[in-house]
Amino acid sequence: MQEIFVDISISPEEWIKLYQGVATDVNTTARDGRSVRFPARILSRFYLQNGVRGSFRILFDASGKFSSIERL
Repeated sequence: MQEIFVDISISPEEWIKLYQGVATDVNTTARDGRSVRFPARILSRFYLQNGVRGSFRILFDASGKFSSIERL
């Protein structure tokens, strides 16, 4: 299983764009310096009034498909 660690800060205004489908992916840099892109929908359960903020561990299977996400 592959994993990446990311620190995310998405404002409520940015989240609305993702939610409405104006943008569908989150582009960020992992802690190890890799550029990563993943579907914003995997962050839905972490949305709060101030947006999505925090550190996350994202797990992928051997073929690179999303497996799970957890807040650190």
